[in-house]
Amino acid sequence: MNGRETMDRLAQRVRASFAKYRLVWLVILAGLVLLLLPTGGGEGEEPAAEPAQGTFDLEATEARLAQALSKIRGAGEVTVVLTVANGPRQVLAQDVDRDTGQGEESTQTVVLSRGSSSQETVTVQEIYPQYQGVLVVCPGGGDPEVRLQLTQALSALTGLGADKISISEGK
Repeated sequence: MNGRETMDRLAQRVRASFAKYRLVWLVILAGLVLLLLPTGGGEGEEPAAEPAQGTFDLEATEARLAQALSKIRGAGEVTVVLTVANGPRQVLAQDVDRDTGQGEESTQTVVLSRGSSSQETVTVQEIYPQYQGVLVVCPGGGDPEVRLQLTQALSALTGLGADKISISEGK
């Protein structure tokens, strides 16, 4: 058997595989095309100002929500007030020394030295506050359809139920 016959057999197998699994190959091809498509954000657009990673800024979150909700048809200019159950907190890395002889335990926060005078704690986890409720005031707040759209959007963005979302009609 020479190289030409081997290539012909391989080509026949590939054609048979493609014919047999045509739909599978088309789905894979469609998936690859979708992966290669650009995703939103045109050139020249400035990204929205966001707080640095690892920080929680309630005012910035309210402003981002107000900006997004103002784009809902009929809502008008939206003002958002969020309440949180507790403030953000960090869980710091700790070194635990267990003295097996006397049953005592000592705990120290892990500190990282960065040069001669700079020290920082090691954060293991940052816990963001949970939203407690939200108030929205907008000119379209009296329209039931607008209220429904605002409630659904806020519920999706904050995780709050409709009973924790209040929408009022404003000036």
